[in-house]
Order: sequence, then structure tokens, then C-alpha cells
Amino acid sequence: MASGDWQRRLGEWLQGRQGPDDLAVFSTNLAIVIVIVNLFARVSWLGWVALVLIAYSMFRIQSKNLGRRARENEAFLKALGPTRPWVQNPRAAWTELRTYKHVKCSSCKQRVRVPRGKGKLRVTCPRCKAKFEVRS
Repeated sequence: MASGDWQRRLGEWLQGRQGPDDLAVFSTNLAIVIVIVNLFARVSWLGWVALVLIAYSMFRIQSKNLGRRARENEAFLKALGPTRPWVQNPRAAWTELRTYKHVKCSSCKQRVRVPRGKGKLRVTCPRCKAKFEVRS
């Protein structure tokens, strides 16, 4: 069997399937964390929880019901709320946290991103056009 043959066959098999989405990746990562914790805790049911999470991830990755999996993934991302960037891309979220400060508009409570380390800034809210000062 040629080295590229298995890749071609895997690609053909995955054609029309869901593939890894945010929920599948999250459940796989959670299963890995549970396995690591279980190495020290030695609790038998934690191994089973990790196994169920891996099975669920594989089910999602191999599913051909794309619409339903997309709705489930969107509901998961919506439930994450403000932690969503940290789950999707922790490195980019950390860079964002170190580079920018997020403040709320005093009148409409819209979150506005301002650069850090610029001193006192006069900010205009993009939603209500109110002007306010922020120390960054």
C-alpha cells in the first residue's frame, strides 16, 4: 500500500461527513484532561466518563447529519458565552487579553475594545455614538 493511499481512502470515507467541530474537539480535550486526572485520582468511573466523551466525539466526527450537528455546535458555542474565544483559540484569546482592554459604554453597555498602554483615551461608542474617556 502506497503511503498516500490510506490518506486518499480516508478522505473518500470522510466525504459528506461532519468532521471535527468545536464541540467534538472540546469533548476530546475534556476526555484527555479527565484521563490525566484519573492517573492520580484512580477513580474507576472517571475512565468511563472519558471513554463516553471520546465515543461522543467520534460519533460527531463521523456523522452525516450535517444540519443537526451544526445546530448542536452553534448551541454549544452560544452557551459558552464570553468564554467562547478561550475554547476556540486559547492562544489568540491570550494575545487579545494582553493587547486590548474591553470596556463597557456608560450609556448602552456595549463592549468596546481599546488598545492597552495608550494612557487616557476618548472613545466613541459604535452603537450609540456616546463619547467617554477610558484609561488604558
